[in-house]
Amino acid sequence: MSAPLYGLLLTGGRSRRMQRDKLALEYGGQPQLARAMALLEPLVERSFISVRADQRDDPQRAAFPCITDVLPEIGPIGGIHAALCAHAEAAWLVLAGDLPFLNAATLQQLIAARAPQRLATAFRSSHDGKPEPLCAIFEPASRDLIEAWIAAGQRCPRDFLAHSDVELLELRDARALDNVNTAAEYLQARGEFTERGAGAGNGAGPTSPGARRRLNIQYFALLREQAGRREETVTSAAVDARALYAELSAVRGLKLRPEQLRVAINESFADWSQPLSEGDTVVFLPPVAGG
Repeated sequence: MSAPLYGLLLTGGRSRRMQRDKLALEYGGQPQLARAMALLEPLVERSFISVRADQRDDPQRAAFPCITDVLPEIGPIGGIHAALCAHAEAAWLVLAGDLPFLNAATLQQLIAARAPQRLATAFRSSHDGKPEPLCAIFEPASRDLIEAWIAAGQRCPRDFLAHSDVELLELRDARALDNVNTAAEYLQARGEFTERGAGAGNGAGPTSPGARRRLNIQYFALLREQAGRREETVTSAAVDARALYAELSAVRGLKLRPEQLRVAINESFADWSQPLSEGDTVVFLPPVAGG
């Protein structure tokens, strides 16, 4: 008889590249933490989130049962280890928290192919052919070997699976396990969700709702300091400069309001409602200090 299947969403990362909590990012109007748990909960007997000790009082995370890392600051493998210790009787369906394209069909494929007699069941990466540890099922017997792996100074769960007895599956939906680590990737992903919601392909021309455009962004003065960069290229479904600035403000933490700025598109001052087209260069200009 196979062990009961519990679910674990890994939320203990520090989101250093994103520079804000990736689990609080919204897709389709819903925070990623809530989206991921809604996907996971119907498929397992019990579900939990993995947290660092300093995250236990976070209001967003406090809404769900938590398992705190036993061995802190060792990355995702620490969350997996803590879950296996907390409920040694269970197998664990482990998910990374930054997989906005993950869907129920992919999880159902994984669960249907579960091999309880092996240490784990995982997908083969569509990028490099290695096991994907952050959408995988870890059986109870993997706990002791993970502890030995950590004791030997190892931290990478992918390498652990590559050296273990694992059932490997071919991923049917190659996009399902694409993660979002940077602000630019978030803007692109959010644009794709907007496109889906708006019924992409039904409009015409460069400003049709949902159409994604590659845009060149430049920041000056105070905005450059707030964004932490001089320029960047993003893919966005924003139809005009105002919508684009709202997206960038959410990701980059820009504090100035549009009415405090001027916007230029392709080297000419423009109205905030001017439609955007593929390849546009958009410059946000804050007021100049001094007199």
